[in-house]
Amino acid sequence: MEDILGRIVIDPKVMVGKPVIKGTRITVELILGLLGQGATYEDIFKGYPHIKKEDIYACLLFAQQAINNSVYAPSIATGNNV
Repeated sequence: MEDILGRIVIDPKVMVGKPVIKGTRITVELILGLLGQGATYEDIFKGYPHIKKEDIYACLLFAQQAINNSVYAPSIATGNNV
């Protein structure tokens, strides 16, 4: 797991410190957004041919770890549970 997460780096000098695929300016946020909009891995590779399947896996694992380390509580003031 450490090996694949090593593909994601955070550097305040690159994309204002957002997590990116190592050696690129492609953010984890961008890849997750593309996947969420229905893009396939092949679609992503066409647009960004220099990344690899493992980079996409790393984005997914990074997001999973970020969610796993978060705390969620319903908003009582608005009644919104999101």
